[in-house]
Amino acid sequence: MPDFDLLLIGATGFTGGLTADHLAEHAPEGLRWALAGRSPDKLAAVRDRLAGIRPELAELPLLELDLTDPAATAELVSRAKVVVTTVGPYLQHGEPLVAACAETGTDYVDLTGEPEFVDLMYVRHHSTAVRTGARIVHACGFDSVPHDLGVLHAMRALQPTGPVEARGVVRASAQFSGGTFHSALGAFSRAREMKEAAGRRRAMEKRAAGGAGRRVRATAGRPHRDPLLGFWLVPLPTIDPQVVARSARALDLYGPAFTYSHYAGTKTLRWAAGGAAGAAGLAVAAQVPPLREALLRRLPAGSGPSAERRARSWFTVDVVAESEDRVQHSRVSGGDPGYTETARMLASAGLCLALDDNPTQGGSLTTAQAMGENLLARLEDLGIRFETVPA
Repeated sequence: MPDFDLLLIGATGFTGGLTADHLAEHAPEGLRWALAGRSPDKLAAVRDRLAGIRPELAELPLLELDLTDPAATAELVSRAKVVVTTVGPYLQHGEPLVAACAETGTDYVDLTGEPEFVDLMYVRHHSTAVRTGARIVHACGFDSVPHDLGVLHAMRALQPTGPVEARGVVRASAQFSGGTFHSALGAFSRAREMKEAAGRRRAMEKRAAGGAGRRVRATAGRPHRDPLLGFWLVPLPTIDPQVVARSARALDLYGPAFTYSHYAGTKTLRWAAGGAAGAAGLAVAAQVPPLREALLRRLPAGSGPSAERRARSWFTVDVVAESEDRVQHSRVSGGDPGYTETARMLASAGLCLALDDNPTQGGSLTTAQAMGENLLARLEDLGIRFETVPA
């Protein structure tokens, strides 16, 4: 039996620290967990803070991690049932942990919203994880839990027998994290590499499927006013549609044919146009190294807003799913998406894999595949709402 149920890596950073705080407050009695990282002194400072929340955590194990040593990394992760990591950008720092977990059969969850990283990890390590039984679950924060489980909630209520047209619409009042900003600019600057990684993954998945399975598409959609929700919709180029589509390919619940489009919702056309222009401007700036570096300096990785600012933040994700003559409107809602709720989602995903009765299938999985109903229940217990909105 592994020494630990859960190993948290990255607790000295901002979001990792919030994840550690959540575990200190909400982990069940008897959970065997530990912190790992490069700096023993910084880890000890985190442990001191956690002991102020729960005094027995003064004895929480601290483990030194050297990601440049594959053998040592594999030995370390093999001591845990689940590895939870907040160390990004993942394209730069994430692969050694994925590789070690896949090889040792250790479950893995992270916060990445980087499509290139997720696709490359599938290409390089999915087959190994299938063999060892390791469940590799990316995007376990605001990217992409509310969207993936929001669609799962809608499909569970709709129970479609025919083709499904679904759309997700996200609205939020919050400040993005430095880490998220760095990851987004990195992705914008690597459009060609991202496309190549996606193509390699599609080729592998096509060979594995052998042409079988339901028809699934994630489409960009077009800007328009939603007649049901009353919002102006702007296509949102995040990882979320890819995650939802992968869940739809894997789970029979999504019907014989499934199409998903993903948007940001605003109350006015002016805000919609401004958001689209801002995203386009960032994409252009990311291609120019001096501009990209200047933007990165303005919001350092590891930074984040005050507790007061987070307390005022909120999000909603509306999922509208239509099949034949039926419409299902599901809504996911909660507090600060980029930090508070992301940390709770990540910690809950780790606890879910460590403690709950989930499917045992290994490989690169979505949250809906790996632990859908159990994770949804855990998040509802924390006050994140999954509800049906009357038509």
